[in-house]
Amino acid sequence: MPPVHSPSPPPPFDPELAAVLEPAGDTVPPGLTPDEIPTARQGASKELAELFDVTMGGAFEAEERAVPGPGGAPDVSLLICRPVAAPAAPLPVIYHVHGGGMILGHNRAGVEAPLNWARELGAVVVSVEYRLAPEHPHPAPVEDVYAGLVWTAGHAEEIGGDPDRIVLAGASAGGGLTAALALLLRDREGPPVIGQLLMYPMLDDRNDTVSSHQMAGVGVWDRTANDTAWTALLGDRRGGPGVSPYAAPARATDLSGLPPAFLDVGSAETFRDEVVAYASRIWGCGGVAELHVWPGGFHGFDGLVPRASLSRAARAARLAWLRRLLAG
Repeated sequence: MPPVHSPSPPPPFDPELAAVLEPAGDTVPPGLTPDEIPTARQGASKELAELFDVTMGGAFEAEERAVPGPGGAPDVSLLICRPVAAPAAPLPVIYHVHGGGMILGHNRAGVEAPLNWARELGAVVVSVEYRLAPEHPHPAPVEDVYAGLVWTAGHAEEIGGDPDRIVLAGASAGGGLTAALALLLRDREGPPVIGQLLMYPMLDDRNDTVSSHQMAGVGVWDRTANDTAWTALLGDRRGGPGVSPYAAPARATDLSGLPPAFLDVGSAETFRDEVVAYASRIWGCGGVAELHVWPGGFHGFDGLVPRASLSRAARAARLAWLRRLLAG
């Protein structure tokens, strides 16, 4: 498919978000080139040393556990967080996949959101660490995520969880890997999961939507950064024929038989159109999906501007969906 070149300007940012994004432009640039990956990783390592307390002030008991990885590959590290004041009954499990464009991150990155859900709902959080591209291209990341889920389902009771109430969740690249994991679990007849929560997920390596062109050089994570990340994962295969849906879930020809999905995305971000299309295709296959397009939201807006009204609304919608899912 040839690239779609938009004749239109990008949608405006929400005013509260724009007030923070514009001054932060130098420290949160929209693009990322391959030669900038090492510097970005150094920043992520510094961030790791400054991360919040994963026990949430003693509300959770946290441990790192190495579990078997894919055949012939290294072990996978899981961060397991159990509520201290948990009831005797097994708890739901939120299986979290971190973001970072497949090239950055660790199992503590972005885990604050699922921990907040778990504190509200009474759940165990398991956050998986996976090998990063370009050193470890596809299928290494998704196979690590799959191996961690298989271990989690098989040992759910050991960690205080209910193997019949596992929810998948991820943001950005983690959302893409979460969608890919749901496809793998369906196709391999792996452990059952009851839902997939996809926050502004990275789904399509082709990078040719109207929104990807509208947001070129604008906001957070533009088409240059997207090309960098997908090329790291897929090399010369990026954008070409035959890319696996377990790498880029938008390539899947059949989205039937998947667990109920929650998808959200900003109207002013690169991933807008691919996320909307993915939800529409789930509905077209007779599936269940809830879609939110946050007006004026840029990529990751709720993390960068957590007190904005739009950010609070996004967090509330995700929590409400989880609450309904777990009550069903």
